[in-house]
Amino acid sequence: MINALPEKGVPSEQILAELRELRGGDLPTHGGRLFAYVYDPALDGVDDLARVAHATSAHVNGLDPTAFPSLLATENALVAAAATVLHGGPATVGSVTSGGTESLILAVKAARDAHPEIAGPRLVVPATAHAAFAKAAHYLRVELDTVPVKDLRADPVAMAAAITPETVLVAASAPSYAHGVVDPIPELAAIAAERGVRFHVDACFGGWILPYLRRLGADLPDFDLSVPGVTSISVDLHKYAYAPKGVSILLHRDEALRRPQYFAYADWPGYTMINPVISSTRSGGPIAAAFATLRSIGDTGYLELATRTREAVAMLAAAVEATDGVRLYAPPETSVVCLAADGVDLFVLADELAVRGWHTQPQMAYADLPPTIHLTVTAAVRATAADFAPDLTAAVEAARARGPIELPELPSLTPEMITPELIASLAEGLGLAGGDFTQMAMVNSILNAASPALREALLTGFLSFLQRPMTQ
Repeated sequence: MINALPEKGVPSEQILAELRELRGGDLPTHGGRLFAYVYDPALDGVDDLARVAHATSAHVNGLDPTAFPSLLATENALVAAAATVLHGGPATVGSVTSGGTESLILAVKAARDAHPEIAGPRLVVPATAHAAFAKAAHYLRVELDTVPVKDLRADPVAMAAAITPETVLVAASAPSYAHGVVDPIPELAAIAAERGVRFHVDACFGGWILPYLRRLGADLPDFDLSVPGVTSISVDLHKYAYAPKGVSILLHRDEALRRPQYFAYADWPGYTMINPVISSTRSGGPIAAAFATLRSIGDTGYLELATRTREAVAMLAAAVEATDGVRLYAPPETSVVCLAADGVDLFVLADELAVRGWHTQPQMAYADLPPTIHLTVTAAVRATAADFAPDLTAAVEAARARGPIELPELPSLTPEMITPELIASLAEGLGLAGGDFTQMAMVNSILNAASPALREALLTGFLSFLQRPMTQ
C-alpha cells in the first residue's frame, strides 16, 4: 500500500506516476466498452476543458455564495439550463447537488418538512424506483411504500391505492435505471395532484437525454415540468450532459415548494448555517467543470450526441435480437439495452463478455423478474457498437460450453450471522481477497440465490472488508 503520509514530501512526478499506475487497474472510462458508471461523449477536448475549469474553481467554497459570487453565477446558470431542457416556467427554481442520490434525498426532505403536522410521513414509489429512494426514506425516517409494477412500469391504479393521508410524496422514474423504461408520468402526476400530494420525477439517469430523443422522434410520454402535477424533478449532469462527477440538479416548480429543502440554524455562537443542500462546504470545481462542459457542447451538440446514442442502442438491440441464447428483456426505448438469457447462464455470459472487453452490469433476480444484464449506452458506444454482435455471439457460445454455475453446498445463513471473519473466509474461498474481480459468475450466482436482506449483509461486509487500511 502507498504511504499517503510519508516522512518527507514526494516529488510531483513520482506522485503522478503512482496515480497513473493505480489507474491502470481500473475499468476503461472511455472507449465505448463500459456499460455502467461512466458517460463518455467521445468528443475531443471536452475532458481537458473540464479539468482546467475544475482547477479554476476547485478551492472556491459553496458555503457562502456572497463570498464567492462566481459559484452563485455558475450554479444559477446550470439550474436555468436544466429548467430550459425540462420545460420549467418563470417561477422554476433549483439547486445543484453532488449527485442523484442527494437530489432524491432533498426531494423527500422538502416533501416531509412541508408537512410537520404528519407524525408518520410516507413515500410511495414503484418497485422499479431507484434504491436512493429507500436510502432517503431510511435517512429521513420516512416510511417507504413500494408498489408492484405492471410490465416494468409504475401501475397508476396500484399507486393510487397506496396513497394515504400520511403520504407526503409520490415518485416515479423517467426512465427507470434497471430497465430504461419511462413510467406513465402524466397519469401518476394527475393522481398525486388530485390527492394534494407532491409528485417527484426521478430523471437523474435520463433526464438530459430524453428531451433530445423526443426531438429525434422517439415515442416517449411527457415526463417533465410541462406535466401538470409534477412538483419537482431531478437530472444528473454527470450522466448524459457528460459533465465530470458529481453534479446533479434538483428543480422545483416554484420557490414555495423548495423552501422546506433548506436547513438553517442560528442557535449557537458561530455563524448562522444556511444550506440549500446536504453539504455545507462544497468545492466549486465540479460546478465549474459542468458549466464549461455544457457551454462547450451546446444544444446542437447534445442533439448530435443523442443521435449517436440512439443509433448505438438500435445496433446493440439488433445484436441481442439476432443472437440465439439471449433476448431483450425491456423495450430499448431510451438509452438502455436490458437483456435476459435463454439457455445460458447469465452471470457466466457477463464474465465472457468482460473477457472480450465488454464490461456490463449484471442485475439480480427480483420478485418474479429474472436476472438481467444492463447496458447503459452513451454516445461513445456508437463507434464500437458494430463489434458487439460478433462478440456477443462468441460470448454466448463460450457460456454455453462452460455450462451453468454449480453452486457449492452453502450453509444456511441469516444476515445476523455475517461477521468479518466469515466475510474474510468467503473472500479467500472465492478468490476475491487479492483484489481480482474479473471472474464474478460464482459470486453473482451466490448473491442471486440469497434473499435481499442476506445479499445486503454480504455485500456490506465485503465492502467493509475492502475498505480498510493495511498495516505498513
